[in-house]
Amino acid sequence: MKIATTGTGNIVALFIEAANANHDVECVSVFSRNALRAKAFANECGIAHSTDDWDELLASTDTDFIYIATPNSLHFQQAKQALQRGKNVICEKPFTSTRSELLELIGIAKSKNLFLFEAISTIHMPNFLKIFELLPDVGRIKLLNCSYSQFSSKYNSFLDQQNPNVFNPQFSGGALMDINIYNLHFIHRLFGTPIQVNYLANIADNGIDTSGIVTLRYADFVATCIGTKDSNGINYAQIQGEKGYLNVSQGANGCQSIYLNCNGVEKTINIQNQNNRLFYEIETFKHIYSQRDYKSCYALLEHSLQVMDTVEKARKSAGIYFPADS
Repeated sequence: MKIATTGTGNIVALFIEAANANHDVECVSVFSRNALRAKAFANECGIAHSTDDWDELLASTDTDFIYIATPNSLHFQQAKQALQRGKNVICEKPFTSTRSELLELIGIAKSKNLFLFEAISTIHMPNFLKIFELLPDVGRIKLLNCSYSQFSSKYNSFLDQQNPNVFNPQFSGGALMDINIYNLHFIHRLFGTPIQVNYLANIADNGIDTSGIVTLRYADFVATCIGTKDSNGINYAQIQGEKGYLNVSQGANGCQSIYLNCNGVEKTINIQNQNNRLFYEIETFKHIYSQRDYKSCYALLEHSLQVMDTVEKARKSAGIYFPADS
């Protein structure tokens, strides 16, 4: 499984490290619009080839997948072009800016028998998957609370009106798209689509959310999702039921361990042995690709589509709009 990467951010370096740790996975090329940056990043990551030529990258016969980790607003067009040129795609979260964009990508992938994955690490982690087994111990679910706070390194420059991409509506930025989406994937994967969605957000003068709380209503319980880029806090995910509760250390993004307290019995569980949280998603994608398991790929795409639908509803309930909405 040979992968070409786009972008030169920290997440790309983490992805390349995770890919190298997976057997039969190799990152073979680095793309950036800046040739010097592409070459320097490739050297830093130990990759022989780099390019600033997008067409060259898509024409390569030595690449099975394009990994897209550019600003959010570019995901759709770049993924579409890659699929149209016959490349399988792994796209960083958020998959696209809108649900309709994702629907179009899914249609292209299916028509060309290509694989399309969202690089959302949470739902592939062993500790997360263990939660399915533990839920019966908790009893009937009454309340979920997921909190993920990460003070952005770009926030001070945003306050200085430098308009970085992650706080720019033109680039589909904001706390919901960048941070809170982990919480939504976590809850969606465990419990499916909510029947009611609302987002109460701190909105900056340019119309972007710097932090906020998504509330989700299910038939038998309610859930809150806190996501911030303007402050720090304790990250956790907690599921409370009539027989007890479980708490996920480091929250939906980390899933480092699970503390279970049910009927007076306490235990801590951690079945993960990889420090790089992206390892498990790549392992999953490799297995699906090697087995030509389109059914599993499409099931993951349906999950991503449901999450994107909830994200879009939440965003618009707070009055946040992107150019892609037009």
